[in-house]
Amino acid sequence: MTMEKSTASGPDVVGRIYGVRLADSAEYRYIGLTESTVARRFARHRVNARAGRRTPFYDWLRKHDDEAVVDELELVRTTRIELGDAEVRWIAARRAAGDRLLNLTDGGLGPLGMVWTDEQREAARVRSTGRKGVSRPGELNPFYGAKHSAEQRARWSQQRAGTNAGEANPNYGKFGPEHPSYGRTMSEAARQALSEARSGEGNPNFGRTASAETRAKMSAARRGRPMPSSRRSAHTRYHVNGGGWSPRCLFCDSTVERQFALLVLQGDEKA
Repeated sequence: MTMEKSTASGPDVVGRIYGVRLADSAEYRYIGLTESTVARRFARHRVNARAGRRTPFYDWLRKHDDEAVVDELELVRTTRIELGDAEVRWIAARRAAGDRLLNLTDGGLGPLGMVWTDEQREAARVRSTGRKGVSRPGELNPFYGAKHSAEQRARWSQQRAGTNAGEANPNYGKFGPEHPSYGRTMSEAARQALSEARSGEGNPNFGRTASAETRAKMSAARRGRPMPSSRRSAHTRYHVNGGGWSPRCLFCDSTVERQFALLVLQGDEKA
């Protein structure tokens, strides 16, 4: 199969087929298609590779970024379907010529049912083992400054409703050592940062007032539940009268309070 390279352009161009190779080699390592310019598509490939995307081609491109070049192989002026067919032909031709292409599929518009072999899966597992995730904070994140639409947020809310409620919660029924958060405590720095983030305008309820209907619902839900009006009142109710003691209670530290709680626990009438 003989394929002539073309660099022509015009308003009726549908897309282009391109190949990526090393500057000092005639062997192509990747064949692709683009409806934009070849230079722009190759620049996007480099951005993806530097961002850490893991595919055989991007792994190769990261290693040979300074040596890799791109060629325009064919210009398609008919339809997008023909553009996809042209990519399939080029991939088949270069593989038949012995080029070690790093394409994961046989080409075309979208993946054509590519199924990984056991060897490919094992190689991917080995490459990803112990690999840290790629962090792209701030302006490096492609979604930086953007917001999801109200329609998208509503769809997510509907899809996720109840997914972590009751028995659907992965930690449902787990207490004590069985709970993944058991024994964990936040550092003072983390507590301070969390407090500052949720203070003032950072509080989700900042400037909001519960409606009369909401207040009535909260009142009905709490009716009959003992709710001490202060820490001191709670200390008296649960520690003094209940005969308990807590190292986190501000009022349990005095010797008098401990002795009084002990007397109440023992049923001493003098208490």
